[in-house]
Amino acid sequence: MKNTKNTTLSSIKYSVLDLVPIVEGITAKEAIARSLDLAQHAEQFGYHRFWISEHHNMESLASASPVILISHVAQGTERIRVGSGGVMLPNHAPLVVAEQFGTLATIHPNRIDLGLGRAPGTDQRTAMALRRYQQETVQDFPNNINELQMYLSEENSTEAVRATPGEGLDIPLYLLGSSTFSAQLAGKKGLPYAFASHFAPTHLHDALRLYHQNFQPSAQLDKPYTMACLNIIAADTDEEAEYLATSAKKFMLGVIRNTRKPLPPPVQSMDGEWSTMERMQIEKMMYYSFIGSKETIAEGLKAFVEETQVNEIIVIANIYDQEARLKSYKLVSEVFDAIEVPV
Repeated sequence: MKNTKNTTLSSIKYSVLDLVPIVEGITAKEAIARSLDLAQHAEQFGYHRFWISEHHNMESLASASPVILISHVAQGTERIRVGSGGVMLPNHAPLVVAEQFGTLATIHPNRIDLGLGRAPGTDQRTAMALRRYQQETVQDFPNNINELQMYLSEENSTEAVRATPGEGLDIPLYLLGSSTFSAQLAGKKGLPYAFASHFAPTHLHDALRLYHQNFQPSAQLDKPYTMACLNIIAADTDEEAEYLATSAKKFMLGVIRNTRKPLPPPVQSMDGEWSTMERMQIEKMMYYSFIGSKETIAEGLKAFVEETQVNEIIVIANIYDQEARLKSYKLVSEVFDAIEVPV
């Protein structure tokens, strides 16, 4: 996939994934306000899209209803694309998703993305509550995507069950994944593919390879399009960025311990916060994390893009202080606008 032509990294789109984190000392309402604030600044900084995840039964995240949050963010911004990163399709009837996103796309034309995942976005007990104890089979996710595409198509206009609004609207679909299953499916269906390398880096290269190998052009996409989500925390110095990143590391520590408390403030050192085994586990989960000054971030991104040849980077930065969070996203946008990378 490589050639010797040089291009600026700004030719690679850069976007935001927001989990709507609830930090210690604030309410869910304040967390949502902070996310809108981030989206408005991301629009100013030149980010291409702002995606919101779906998570349930987590007191650390206020993203249980991405559709409502997408509407809120789209209403409070002007140009940036807004979408789901993603809707966990097994939790929802495809008709309802088609109607919801059809409504969003009607209110905000040419700005709404529909990213789809197959994980529950929660623990098993909550998943059963969401799905009413229905057992998922390997074909359910592909079949649900087919049904969703049918409801969004113009060809469905003569059927007994229709999505209004939604039918015939140009709502781009994206498949999200952290393993090879969705990569192959996205390739076969000719859809863009986004890999969750911010917490599940192990299968990144296999997933990208299988996506390209299985890609078949579709009405939405004539050639492969890949996206990778990365933890990127930037500050004026490497030391400051490493300090800010301890909040994200403590957050991940809560995930593996199944405590999942609100995002904590940073600490000077993680020594004493985790065991050796926990440190190794979190470092493995956060393998694709770029933490440091603009120069350090630029070096890491250059190597990553050369290695993966992805078309778009999706940035996630779990930072406790809102001003530091906004500054991190600004510094990262400046990195993208400055670097030259061979592709």
